[in-house]
Formats: sequence, structure tokens, C-alpha cells
Amino acid sequence: MGARGYFLLVAFTALLAFCVVMLGAYTRLSDAGLGCPDWPGCYGHLTVPEQRHEVDAANVAFPERAVEAPKAWKEMVHRYFAGTLGLSILAIAVISIKRRRAHPSQPVALPIFLLLLVLFQAALGMWTVTLLLKPAIVAAHLLGGLATFALLVLLALRSWPGRLRHWETGSRWLLAGLALLTVVAQVTLGGWTSTNYAALACPDFPTCHGVWWPKMDFGDAFRVWRGTGVNYEYGVLDTPARTAVHVSHRIGALLTLLVVGWLSISLLRRRGRDGVGAGAFVGALLLTQIGLGISNVLFHLPLLVAVLHNAVAALLLVTVLYVNYRLWPRHS
Repeated sequence: MGARGYFLLVAFTALLAFCVVMLGAYTRLSDAGLGCPDWPGCYGHLTVPEQRHEVDAANVAFPERAVEAPKAWKEMVHRYFAGTLGLSILAIAVISIKRRRAHPSQPVALPIFLLLLVLFQAALGMWTVTLLLKPAIVAAHLLGGLATFALLVLLALRSWPGRLRHWETGSRWLLAGLALLTVVAQVTLGGWTSTNYAALACPDFPTCHGVWWPKMDFGDAFRVWRGTGVNYEYGVLDTPARTAVHVSHRIGALLTLLVVGWLSISLLRRRGRDGVGAGAFVGALLLTQIGLGISNVLFHLPLLVAVLHNAVAALLLVTVLYVNYRLWPRHS
């Protein structure tokens, strides 16, 4: 496979990974995470049981969770796309190893790591179901999906035909690195907020329950591991703990606004069309994300807005990653 064909394969797989992340968000936010109570099939089938005799048999086999076809299909479509993503990453890994013989600069470690990561993602997907939406597992599954997307974008950048030029920007690479760490931390907080059903723990904005510092329990809010055998669907935290998670995410959003906003302004002030364009795009994504987060609270978590909040978070992550790739000195 030529360089252009390899790049197009990686770019397509990155787009597929983005779709998988969004389908996962849609499945989670529409409360369909347990739409299929088993894994990898659905009530013992490779598709959702819909014939009357199949549904009756499934309800007997899984009496704790009756068949809800709309939710089950959301979960299975997500699994189908995730399986296709895994096969695509396997193809990239095999092709990368073969290309290395004729092209010594061909990345191999990153494709192999991606293959291992997607296998671990499959395990997390299974545990998400078998451990009944345990927040630590669901959050790790979300972060693993975003990491897969981001690393595929990085591989696409490294495989870009002609190689991307390094931006000469002095010490801005330090700010870019700080911005990337800040976005990763905020995405992690966002995942923890979602998986603990704390998105509406504060029903008002900018205050929370009408005050600036409501009653909160940070100890219980960030206890990562809890007992097994508990159904975590719709959450198990009490109000003070959920409030602590939500307020932490708001504080993280403020820090992200400051750091990533600083990066955006810094890029807008540099000479060069590429940097200015990237700075404007980072700023636009940042402001859009803040607006979507506020809208989630004010309009009580509309499904479309909540999914878009996940989508823009993923795009902001890879855009800041792109800026880092162009700024860091080792790519000069």
C-alpha cells in the first residue's frame, strides 16, 4: 500500500473512531447502556430478538431485564461499529508492519499500541454490561474511546503525505502541552460526571441550588471503586456527592477556559495563516463547548445537546493535539 492509501485508511479509521465515541455517548445518554444484558450478543442473539417467540424466550432467560428493542438496537449498533473499528485497526497494524520493511520511517509501535488499546476497549465494553454500568468502568471505556480517536488522529498526522511543517513559535509549545493536559483532565471530569448521573446535580447556573458553594461530599464523590453486584444504572451517589462531582466539573471548565483560551489568543497573535486558523478554531470549539455545557443545565440535558457536548469535547481534544504536534520542537 502506498503512502497516500495508508494515510486515507488511517484517516477513515479515525473518522470511524469518532462515530463510535458518539454512538457510545448516544447509547449512554439515552439510558441504553444495558439495552442488551449480555455480551457480545444481545439476549443470546447476534441481533436484537424481535420475533414473538424470540422475545418470550429472551424474557425467560433474562427475567431481570425485559427486552426493549429500541434500547437494544442502540447498544447493538454501537457494538457493530466498534467491531468494525477493531478490524480496521487490525488492518492498520498488519499493513504498518509490512510497510516497515520498505519504509524505515513507517510508525509501527503506535499501530500496535492502538491494536492493544482497542482489545482492552472490547474488554471494558464487556465489563460495562457485566458489572452493571460501574462508573469506573464506564468512564474508563469513554476515555479509552477518546484515546483511540486521538491516537488515530496522531497517526494520521504522522502519516500525512509530505510531512507537516513545524511552527516556529518559541516557547508556545509549553502552553500547548499545558492546554492538552487541561483538556484531558476536564474530559475525565466530564466522563465522571456523566457516568455518575451528576449532569443535573446543579439545576441552575451560575449558582448551584441558589448558592455559590452548596453542600458537597467530595470524599464519596470521587471514590473510584465500589462493590460489585450493584446496579449503577441512574447512579447510586446521594445529592451532596453528585453536587460535588458537578461543581468540580464546573471549576474544571473555568480552568479550561482560561488555559485553552490563552492558547487560542497566543496562536491568533502569531504570524502565519496556519497558526491563526488553528487558534481561531480552538477558540470557537472552546466557546461552543462552554455554551453546550451551560445549555445542558438550563434546558435539563436535552439528548441532542448532551451528545454534541461529547462531540465537541472530542474535537477540542484532537485540535489541541494537532496544535501540539505542530508546535513541539521534535517535529522540526
